Amino acid sequence: MPRLLSTLLVVALLGGTAAAFAITQGLKIEPSPILAPHIDKVFSPVCDCNSRVATIRFRLRKPDRVRLDIVNGGGGIVRTLVPGLRLRRGTVTYTWNGRDDKGHFVPQGDYKPRVHLTDQHRTIDLPNDMRVDTTAPKVALVSVAPRSVSPDGDGRGDRVVVRYTTSEPAHGVLLVDGTRVVYTRRQLEWSSLDWNGRIGGVTAHPGVHQLQLAAEDRAGNLSAPGPSFNVLLRYVALSRDRIEVKAGTKFGVRVSADAPFQWRLGARHGRANPGLLVVRAPARPSRYTLLVKLGPNAARAAVIVRAR
Repeated sequence: MPRLLSTLLVVALLGGTAAAFAITQGLKIEPSPILAPHIDKVFSPVCDCNSRVATIRFRLRKPDRVRLDIVNGGGGIVRTLVPGLRLRRGTVTYTWNGRDDKGHFVPQGDYKPRVHLTDQHRTIDLPNDMRVDTTAPKVALVSVAPRSVSPDGDGRGDRVVVRYTTSEPAHGVLLVDGTRVVYTRRQLEWSSLDWNGRIGGVTAHPGVHQLQLAAEDRAGNLSAPGPSFNVLLRYVALSRDRIEVKAGTKFGVRVSADAPFQWRLGARHGRANPGLLVVRAPARPSRYTLLVKLGPNAARAAVIVRAR
């Protein structure tokens, strides 16, 4: 009798194991009731940007009563997006604004969408966590060169290069006189950007301009602009705008440019290199204009010729 009972117990255990294996294999073979899940990986509910909500999208293989919850890292439900609605087969799309069921923003961290299918008695955690990120990146200026540029298209000193680092992968943002002019395509922690002297598609006026750096992370958090730094925009410039000289004598004036330029004073004209321009004043006392020109850009100075 004891041997018979032992045999029956072994047979029962084997049968149970076989049944459990068959059920497990059947579940593996059965197609998933949810197809093509898409979940935004990171977003910032506090930013004024397109990524202030997370999109949750999937396809139902067949109609069912669906409950969609947002759970935290410990598995606790923080928000119920769908309380158990009868949905048809096809694409299902919802968004989460980063708030819990009481309307408060959830703490920064990782969350996951969980789908419960009532008719099929299935609960499925969708892949890919959603990262709630509410912390703006930090940006630090590394170098600026050159500090004086002439964006006249001649290939010499046409743009300023700004190198920077960020506390996390982020887009670099450059503001000039308070206007955003550069937004980098790539998100890197060590990168550079350059400014070609244009603001809003228009070439900026000559003179000193105030530049600032900011950074925007993957979630859309934008840092506050950093300390400002100055860059001089020049095309061709004279060191003086009024020159007094005696008739027929030579005088000099410095010309700031990045290439040889044309000059004209009365009937005289010529071509010279940047630096000190030395010319002879007209022989007749009068008021003249010294014109220096480089491409489409020009600078002028009044020349007052007095009798010797």
